[in-house]
This record gives sequence, structure tokens and C-alpha cells, in this order.
Amino acid sequence: MRDKLLITGGAGFIGANFIRYLLENTDYEITNIDALTYAANMENIIQYEGIDRYQFFKCDIGSKKELERVFDKKYYAVINFAAETHVDRSIQDPLPFIHSNVNGTVNLLEFVLAGKANKMIQISTDEVYGSLNPNESPFSEETPLAPNNPYSASKASADLMIRSYYKTHNLHLNITRCSNNYGPMQHKEKLIPKVITNCLNDDTVPLYGDGLNIRDWIYVEDHCRAIHLVLENGRPGEIYNVGGIEEKTNLDVIEYIIKELGKDLRLVNKVPDRKGHDRRYAINSSKIFRELGWIPEVKFEEGLARTLKWYLKKEKGSI
Repeated sequence: MRDKLLITGGAGFIGANFIRYLLENTDYEITNIDALTYAANMENIIQYEGIDRYQFFKCDIGSKKELERVFDKKYYAVINFAAETHVDRSIQDPLPFIHSNVNGTVNLLEFVLAGKANKMIQISTDEVYGSLNPNESPFSEETPLAPNNPYSASKASADLMIRSYYKTHNLHLNITRCSNNYGPMQHKEKLIPKVITNCLNDDTVPLYGDGLNIRDWIYVEDHCRAIHLVLENGRPGEIYNVGGIEEKTNLDVIEYIIKELGKDLRLVNKVPDRKGHDRRYAINSSKIFRELGWIPEVKFEEGLARTLKWYLKKEKGSI
């Protein structure tokens, strides 16, 4: 009998890529739920319809009543991708972030506590650690939480709830904290797809502040492999940092994409900096390498080439 997984937020960028990874590399039976907010895209998952070990339900994890419909059976694991993720939106209105990221996580934990799943993985973010100075060592799992905007604060809150349920109830729970993902199917409000889309339309590309904010980039497929390893072999209660070891300034990323697309660098348009804009993120992934044998395999140039190819095909309507 196949083990059953519940994937939340599976119509979003990372969730949809993880489902594809599972369908191609495992024999899990997958139930995918998503509230289908603006960040979700049914086009990401329409390709999986008709696969006998995959099913989809529209469901808001912030509603315990809606979740009861999908917890009518027991799962081997819950993998929680469902989240509001855009920093600018969280500054404008933090309440949806509390609803999905905090209340939704607690609802899922309650079902795990009730015996409806053997384990749960919380997909978190490096942003819960706050910001690094240029010469500081990368974030480790022991770095104190210091979120600097409502989005990262909501994710840190969810992580603390995971910890509390592990310590109080001894559940099999894990947290993964990943650096900036990129790849196919990402929402156009994120940096790399925004730059690609704007360039293809010959629109200006906004650059916050001086553009020297640094992010550690990871190709989404590498992240999916890491989550799979945690699912199979992660130790209960452990946090695993997942980084791409590809630190780049936003300006470098923008200019690289513009040049790859053969566009003019004059498309770059400096705009006022984002409130609470963290200066640098970097992840120390030595723990997941040491314990689970994971390392990133896709270099930034290769991953970006794959990403550009996908968006170009999408622009031509061939996806």
C-alpha cells in the first residue's frame, strides 16, 4: 500500500514543484490542498489531473472546518507549504499572514496531535533569522530568530508553534528553512520572474535602493530534494537549513538576466527602498549535508538558464 501525503499550498511555486518531484521520483499517494489565493495558480497543477495517485481539493488551512474534509483519513506526513509570502503585502496588511501562516499551522498541528498524520514538515524561510552584515557568518540552525517584517514574523511564530508542539507532545515534527528559491512556475511578483517578465515586455525593472542587498539563491529542484530527504530521514524535532551557496546582490541578478535576454540595462529603474529591507541572507547547510547527505547540485547559471527557458516557452504560449 502506498504511503499517503498531504501537501498544503501545492498550487503555489515550491509546492507545485515538490509535487512534480514526488510524482517523478516516488510512489507516494498525494492529496494536494490549496486555498487558491492570488499566489496560487491552477496552471501549475492542471497537468497532474487524471493521475490515479494524485487528488486536489480547494481548502483553506486557516479554517479547521474545511480541513476536516481532507483529514477523513490518516496520512504518513503533512508537508506545509501553504503560506502568504510577499513582504510588501505583509507590510500593507499583516492579517492574512497571521491567518494562513500562524493559525493555519496550528490547525494542522492539531490534526497531527489527533493522530491524523505520523509526522509534519513545516516549510519555513531564512528570513526568520533577520539580516546579516556583509562579513557575518551564514545563518545556522542555532541562530536566534529576529524577524524584521510582518511576513517573517508570522513564519517565525509558526516555527515556534512547531517547536512547542514537539516539546509538549513529542510529535514527529521538522522545520526546513531555505534561502531564496527560483525556477519554473514562480509568481511574477518575485524578483527573478518579475525581471524576466518585465524584460520580455520591454518594461522598466524596479530596483530597490542601491540594489546591493544580498540573497542566497537556490534552484527549486534542489530544495525539493532536500525536503524529500527530511521527509524520509529527518530526526524528530530537528531544524534543517537549506541553502544554495549562491550569494548575489539584487543588482547582479537583475543585470545578469537583462544581459541574458539581450535587453538594455537602461531598463533598470531605481525606486525607494522597501521598509525593513534586510541587507543580507546566507545559509549554512552543513547540518543537512552531515546528517542527510544533501548538497545543492544546480549552479545559479544553469538554474537560471532553465528558468529563462521555461518563461520564454510560457510567453510563447507553449506551456
